[in-house]
Amino acid sequence: MMIKTVLLDKFLHNRNRFDCGIDPLNNYLKNTANQQTQKDNTRTFVLQDPMENSHIIGFYTLTMVSMDAQGLPVDLQKKHRFSSAAGLIARLAVDSRYRGQGFGEWLLVDALKKLLYASDMAAFPLIVVDAKEGSGFFYEKYGFTPFHDAKNKLFITIADVRISFS
Repeated sequence: MMIKTVLLDKFLHNRNRFDCGIDPLNNYLKNTANQQTQKDNTRTFVLQDPMENSHIIGFYTLTMVSMDAQGLPVDLQKKHRFSSAAGLIARLAVDSRYRGQGFGEWLLVDALKKLLYASDMAAFPLIVVDAKEGSGFFYEKYGFTPFHDAKNKLFITIADVRISFS
């Protein structure tokens, strides 16, 4: 049985059933994600339960963000001082009913692959994540580094992502 992410479909996916235990993430999926997609501000991808497609195992939201190199380590500040954009994993969450089964890692890897592909089309040097309180350690396990000036904002270079997938 193959699982894959698909774009959020407000008519197919039961957003009201989703509960990751973090109200801002639940509310975003239920009330805002579709609107932001329609405005071409973001793309929200969902991982469907293969037994019941309307059930959302987890989701992530991708977009672009202006990059401020000041929070980067000095060597990266110099290297990327003329770069103005980065890929952003704005949100990533797994429904509480599916926790502990590796879906968070699966969603992160899928998001990184999509952003790596996007960087091949429209070059940008970094992927940034806005980690919700207490979840920064999850991203650090996969090579993300906190910005100096914002502990819940982390980054990884596209070069490092490329190496990890080769």
